[in-house]
Amino acid sequence: MKKILVFCLLGITLSIKAQGFSLPKSSVSSDSLYSKVLGAWRDYTIYLPESYKKDTLRYYPILYMLHGLGETNTAWYERRNFKDVMDLLVSSGEASEMIVVTPNAGGNPETAWSGYFNMPEWPYQDFFFSEFIPFIETTYRAIGDKAHRAITGLSMGGGGATAYAQMHPEMFCACYAMSGLMDVSKDDKTMLENPQTKVGYMLRSAMENSCVDFVKLSDEEKKELLRGVKWFVDCGDDDFLLNCNLDFFHAMKDAKIPLELRVRDGAHVHEYWHSALYICLPFVTRCFKD
Repeated sequence: MKKILVFCLLGITLSIKAQGFSLPKSSVSSDSLYSKVLGAWRDYTIYLPESYKKDTLRYYPILYMLHGLGETNTAWYERRNFKDVMDLLVSSGEASEMIVVTPNAGGNPETAWSGYFNMPEWPYQDFFFSEFIPFIETTYRAIGDKAHRAITGLSMGGGGATAYAQMHPEMFCACYAMSGLMDVSKDDKTMLENPQTKVGYMLRSAMENSCVDFVKLSDEEKKELLRGVKWFVDCGDDDFLLNCNLDFFHAMKDAKIPLELRVRDGAHVHEYWHSALYICLPFVTRCFKD
């Protein structure tokens, strides 16, 4: 079923091109900034809409997209055709023009630090909020307020996006999690057998920053702040992370925090996340204030 859906979506794109319908001339480029917090250069990839170069006085909403374990900032384009999907949805009016930024928080997990939380020698969370967001939103014409800033991610990045929006609900109007690593079992064998490896540290940080526990342990004041964010969880019925996504959904429901949930046919695969973009980008557009 999921393969049929992907072929249909790709077929729509090819059909549009065959009919001479031109997609927006958006631009995608990769660059880097030096982080004093990390003591290293960090890459990022940025999508700018077609009107960005033409209308130099215009400022745009911004979406931060977090990648999964073993990936880098370019994965959304190389594995899931983000630019084509975004351009198609902008052309159809289903998505608004926006700036989209994909930071690099990983690489080969055997050799590179990976993850969105602070770990030994890897204070990535501090970097993201104290350096990365300010750099991006002063270098590029982002509106730069809660009403026009959203975050999404998949797997490790889905959990990271959710945790970031939980920790800083004053900064994000919406969060869309795809197959998110919402929690890690304390019995996880990888973490227990390899506690000092980079993967072990990543899993431990995800456990310590459990999105499920965050909701369960929140007082009413925190819950009210979380209600100020539009939440969307999207996970396949054959995904090995489905249970922790359902745990998160039930925790949010018990806390009376509104959340949209989609459990679709699919597993923890690129085809699923490609198809999720057709839901995510219109959702984010609806959450941005005019």
